[in-house]
This record gives sequence, structure tokens and C-alpha cells, in this order.
Amino acid sequence: MAITRGFTGRRRQAERDPRLPPGQYDVGRSWPVLTAEPTPRVDAERWSLAVDGLVANPTTWSLKDLRKLAGEASDTYRGDIHCVTTWSKLDTSFTGIALDRLLEIAQPLPAATHIVEESTTRYRTNLPLDDVTGGKAWIVWEHEGKPLSREHGGPVRMLVPHLYFWKSAKWISKITLLDHDEPGFWEVNGYHDRGDPWLEQRFDGD
Repeated sequence: MAITRGFTGRRRQAERDPRLPPGQYDVGRSWPVLTAEPTPRVDAERWSLAVDGLVANPTTWSLKDLRKLAGEASDTYRGDIHCVTTWSKLDTSFTGIALDRLLEIAQPLPAATHIVEESTTRYRTNLPLDDVTGGKAWIVWEHEGKPLSREHGGPVRMLVPHLYFWKSAKWISKITLLDHDEPGFWEVNGYHDRGDPWLEQRFDGD
């Protein structure tokens, strides 16, 4: 498979806003749609999320379960997101539930060091467990007060906003905890294993 730098994007000179990582530009109100596979139609009533692998209590939630668990005070992320294609969206918001709350129920085992996110499309991406705990990751179903659109991962997606957005899997369906790193789709095709936008970790070797 040929690697296209930044999926289909091209580098643009970053503006001077200090919230923009190196090589990024402010996309404004728009939000580009980029996917590695055809956009699925996921029935929110039948959708579920499983947390399994190295956990003491493997658990599966429906969207109704997650909304009930989140309660009236759902968790909201307010801040910026950054795509490897060099766009950033500033001052945006997502609402859902912090992944920490789900992991408290699933109870990761001491040997767990990494996760693999898997979508309904079988898209996979990997992260160290440290990058999704301590208030760094969410399972979200709303964007700026409206249901998350299908094109942007609805009904539910992962949100890991401190890393490039390919690490925030759309149409999330499973999170598996492992005792080792297991690269996903883009990682085995030349993209960086972690993807920190402030370090410009776009490609393997960056």
C-alpha cells in the first residue's frame, strides 16, 4: 500500500495562534471528513461497546447503558483537536463519558500496558494505556451539543484529543487491553506509533 503523506492533505503554514501545534492550521468552523474505509450505517439502538482483554471484569455497554451511567452530568471535553492532515479545530466540544469511568468498572489487570481500539468497520489503532487514562480520553456521542454525525463517527466514537485524530477511532465498538503494543491500520502503513501533534509525530521515524 502506498503511503500518502497526511492521508490526502498537504502541509500549510501554521498561523501564530499558540494553540496550534507545529505545521497545523486553523480550519475554522468546518470539520473535514477523512476516513480509511467506507462510512458505515451504525444503528444506535443496536450499537455496543465492549472493554475486554486484560481486565478483571469484561463489560459491554449499549448506548442507553452509557447515557445512564453518565447521568445528567455527562462528561464534556472542551478544547482543540488536531488531524495529521495538518488541520486543527479550536474551541470545540464533545460530550459523552470519560474512559476512566468505564475502566473503573472493567478493572484493568496490573499487566495491562496498552489498548487497541476497534471500530465496527474493523479499523484498529493502538495506544499506551497511559494515553487514555487520567482524564485524557472519552467515549463521545455529541459534538457541540448535537448528536455526533455518521460521517464523524456517530453514533459513538473515541476521543483522544491530545494526539492526532486518527487515534480517536470512529464508530468505536471494542477496546482491548493488552500487555504489549499491537500496531493498528495506519501504524503498520507507515504512520507514527503514538502521534503527538506537538512533536509532529506523523510518520514512523518522526
